[in-house]
Amino acid sequence: MQPPPPALSPPRPVGARRVWPRSFAHRLTSPLPGVRALARLAREGAMRPVASALAEEIPQLPFAPGPLPEPGPDGLSVTWAGHASWVVRIGGLTVLTDPVWSRKILGTPARITPVGVAWQDLPTIDAVVISHNHYDHLDAPTLRRLPRSTPLFVPAGLGAWCRKRGFTTVTELDWWEGAELPARRDGPAAEGSGRARVRFDFVPAHHWSKRTLTDTCRSLWGGWVLTDPRGQRVYFAGDTGYGHWFAEIGRRFAGVDLALLPIGAYDPRWMLRPVHTDPEEAVHACQDVGARRMAPMHWSTFLLSGEPPLEPLTRVRNAWTEAGRPREDLWDLPVGASRVLEAA
Repeated sequence: MQPPPPALSPPRPVGARRVWPRSFAHRLTSPLPGVRALARLAREGAMRPVASALAEEIPQLPFAPGPLPEPGPDGLSVTWAGHASWVVRIGGLTVLTDPVWSRKILGTPARITPVGVAWQDLPTIDAVVISHNHYDHLDAPTLRRLPRSTPLFVPAGLGAWCRKRGFTTVTELDWWEGAELPARRDGPAAEGSGRARVRFDFVPAHHWSKRTLTDTCRSLWGGWVLTDPRGQRVYFAGDTGYGHWFAEIGRRFAGVDLALLPIGAYDPRWMLRPVHTDPEEAVHACQDVGARRMAPMHWSTFLLSGEPPLEPLTRVRNAWTEAGRPREDLWDLPVGASRVLEAA
């Protein structure tokens, strides 16, 4: 018999300053590519799709922006703005994940689908969660659009970067740590819950961090589990390869209602397997986590790797079917689309 999962850690104080080790390289689950791997990559030149695939598939990429839903005090909704950027409405709060509203990021061609939600159409942002510091997940121009009082939940070691840019409520967390914000809700459901708060838990991922030539693994990387006062849960995986952490996340956080999982940027596999799930691995990860539903992300926005732009969508649909999962539980949304999870 397996031991019961450990209890969640007591919530950390929001905005508290902390001291961290100089490096988190000991948290890597695979070695980073060396000189030989980079030389092979340069020889093969396989980090972008072939031109014929781009010409044929980019016009077909799913883009269907619509109005943001109002899920109500007990509801939960997600809207895919593109890549790993979601508008999550939970416990009455509006939370952004890895917000990138820029047309172009460093070292990558301009986005191939527009942002799915116009910035001026966003409601007041109550919190932002960041998975790690790569440019396609941590975008300084987008963060500059936010009030500096906006609560930011970030990986350990990334707080100084945020405070340097004027943010006053920055909460750095290690793996398996959490913090809470008051939910915006009223009525008997909130009172009966015993805690009208939304919890933000930082969980492991199979990835790494780097933003400059000298800061490799100086900050942590991971995903987030958001839990509302009724116990509804959304798991945002950030950027990750496939591995043992998914099963452990599922053991500690039972009853995940929706997993936001990456399915793109996986080719060539010899290079990217340790840090980016392919569509089939993403479906396995959803099963490991025990999530009832899955919403694919991290595809059809930036050209980061060699697979054709539409291939991830075809493969994840096939993998979901082969796994015997109900079709309605795969939320393969177009960029800009939303889905509401009604309260049970």
